[in-house]
Amino acid sequence: MLAKIVTASTPPGEHSGFRLMPLGVYSLDARIQLAQRAQRSLVVQYYQFENDATGRLLMRALREAGARGVKVRVLVDDLYTSKSQQPLLALAQTPNVEVRLFNPFCCGRGGIVSRFAASPQDIPRLNHRMHNKLFIADGVAAVVGGRNIADEYFVLSQAQNFIDMDALVVGKVVAELEAVFDAFWNAEQVWPIHDIVMGEGGRKPTAQDFDDWIGMAALPPRLEIPPVDVLGYGPIAEELDAGRMGLLWGEAHAIADPPSKPKYMSADEALATSVTMKVWGLLLDAKSEVDLTSPYLVPGEKGMAAFDDLMQRKVKLTLLTNSLAANDEPLVHTGYARYRERLLRGGADLYELSPERTTANKRLGMFGNSLGRLHAKTAAIDKERIFVGSMNLDPRSATQNTEMGVVVDSPQLAREMLRVINISKFQNSYRLRLDGETGALQWLTTDGEKEMILTSEPEAGFFQRFYNTLVAPIVPEMLL
Repeated sequence: MLAKIVTASTPPGEHSGFRLMPLGVYSLDARIQLAQRAQRSLVVQYYQFENDATGRLLMRALREAGARGVKVRVLVDDLYTSKSQQPLLALAQTPNVEVRLFNPFCCGRGGIVSRFAASPQDIPRLNHRMHNKLFIADGVAAVVGGRNIADEYFVLSQAQNFIDMDALVVGKVVAELEAVFDAFWNAEQVWPIHDIVMGEGGRKPTAQDFDDWIGMAALPPRLEIPPVDVLGYGPIAEELDAGRMGLLWGEAHAIADPPSKPKYMSADEALATSVTMKVWGLLLDAKSEVDLTSPYLVPGEKGMAAFDDLMQRKVKLTLLTNSLAANDEPLVHTGYARYRERLLRGGADLYELSPERTTANKRLGMFGNSLGRLHAKTAAIDKERIFVGSMNLDPRSATQNTEMGVVVDSPQLAREMLRVINISKFQNSYRLRLDGETGALQWLTTDGEKEMILTSEPEAGFFQRFYNTLVAPIVPEMLL
């Protein structure tokens, strides 16, 4: 029973316990293990829940939980449900399982473009998306972080895969996380899936249809799980079987945007009360160093003012983001590129993820021949405090999407976070600098023992660089 395991794992007087999960397959296995062991409730909240191998594996576990009497509530943002809406609708036919959609599209449900095209008058509403990622079992154990439910977030895709970060969480902060979910579940922006999605051919899919689509009659596919991850931890199932988990402890708080953001607020009001501003507040409290990872890094003038304040106070600022070649949102890269030289002149250490080096380095997963990208949204502050969650440092996270995460005061946890960041920083990335004579950007890397200096966007093709140069000056930052 999960509650007994958590109690047995909790030292006297401790607040909340954490296990960082930088390895994708460990993070997926943690969700499956919690779903299989839940006896009372499961809450599942995601921006993206795909109908691929990962999505079907988790849907299978949710179907089995509902069938044995567990109350299952699944909340999915409606932007990316074109391929998953039918199995999710069928999943909702399982006793004890409810599925709801956040801010749904009324029409044109075959794809993203058709959805927006069908409701041009409603685009301001539809531009507001739920970017949250949360999984809670029996109200006692949660997974929170940056990963959506799709193959590429767990290094299971053949085409592209993300370096990301989740945390397994127990203790006092789990109640705060469940309160975040409840606020969204009951929000006016949320609709039961059967009110929005029609069954194919006018027939509502049944639980039997779900079983056929997911292959419930066959044994579930087995995850290939390495014996230890980069932090030296083994799979969580072993500890759950033993009845006690080894966790790092600290005082933690959940931070989250309200589901109404920004419907009843101006952009300035949404920003002022946002998770983004709470994280900026944490960064500005730093006394010695900030290490931050964000796949999309568009600080804006307010963010640059905050970074400048840190650097003027001699706070060591280290930033890790995607290179042009690694970025899955080229438009966002154009916004980030406007700030690179200013950051370097101010004294920031700036790193950009290399797809080639990420693929070659096996420490954060077996990427094979897939394209490696960064998706982790983390911060380590003064080697004492961390943030892990869903928020990017860009305008969309600040004023349009809802975001969430946890802030933890724990020097031990901060050390582990920095170990993971340093793997990406030193082994998977380029270090940027300005040429001492010309002031031009340079990307530094190594070829075996030899340092290499590159003078143009590394690993990016001609058309990527041309597009970036052409579009960068004309795209309004608030659209990124």
